[in-house]
Amino acid sequence: MDTNNYLHTTVLLNEAVDALLETGVERGPVFVDGTFGRGGHSRLLLSRMPAEGRLIAFDKDVEAIAEAGKIADPRFSIRHEGFSHMAQLPAASVAGVLLDLGVSSPQIDSPERGFSFRFVGPLDMRMDTTRGQSVAEWLQEAETQQIAEVIRDFGEERFAGPIAKAIVARREAGSPVATTADLAELVAGTVKTREAGQNPATRTFQALRIFINAELEELEQALEASLRVLAPGGRLVVISFHSLEDRIVKQFIAKHSKEVYDRRAPFAAPKPMLLKALERTKPSEAEVSANPRSRSAVMRVAERTEVAA
Repeated sequence: MDTNNYLHTTVLLNEAVDALLETGVERGPVFVDGTFGRGGHSRLLLSRMPAEGRLIAFDKDVEAIAEAGKIADPRFSIRHEGFSHMAQLPAASVAGVLLDLGVSSPQIDSPERGFSFRFVGPLDMRMDTTRGQSVAEWLQEAETQQIAEVIRDFGEERFAGPIAKAIVARREAGSPVATTADLAELVAGTVKTREAGQNPATRTFQALRIFINAELEELEQALEASLRVLAPGGRLVVISFHSLEDRIVKQFIAKHSKEVYDRRAPFAAPKPMLLKALERTKPSEAEVSANPRSRSAVMRVAERTEVAA
């Protein structure tokens, strides 16, 4: 499939790269781009980082891997894995970790991927189409309660129960939900009220995508891995696009940005903080105007302290 016609505009491009390059790690810095996507952040970082630096990228998407193959820079390498696999890198070896958690425009705009209700296609939604179940396959076997929990917990959808019942009823009637249009129509017929300007299926599509790709679990694993692989002075830069992701990032940084006292040993020295929270950035009005998909983005930056984990 040719995705060259699907353009992707990298969100907070300069802000993210600026934050990474302000790392306190100078000698032969190694950077990690956890979600290569179509390479916007990676290409700018390669153009600005030191000649002796290295950039290791990760991505689940085979199309992203193919795009990465166009980069001939010997300082660059990519791994066909999720970003939680950065845990395999040597401890305290990385100067900066970037996690851009958004779905790329080529993924959203490609009907074959099944990410969007705006296009008719198979209900797939897998980031890595070489492994795992598609959403349609999971919906063919999941119980009503399972489906409702996923849509409620990952989509914050108050009509999760009725939507789940409708999905199972359609399956039991011999016409299971198999395409994006099937699901969008079913949700529209089930959800009676919705916020102005929002498609009734928005929350359900988000929830199923997050679940089928285990996005929140992988984010939590990657954040923990970043603590181990970042060298003192190294930067953690995370761009999230919805409240569930941002809450995890915010709480993780807050948790590790304070000293921890052991109540069982009140006179013992506290465990030192591992991160220092630095900034929270939103796209400018100009960026949102030029790229409306950036409007929900939030970038959080933290720095690894001098203390070893």
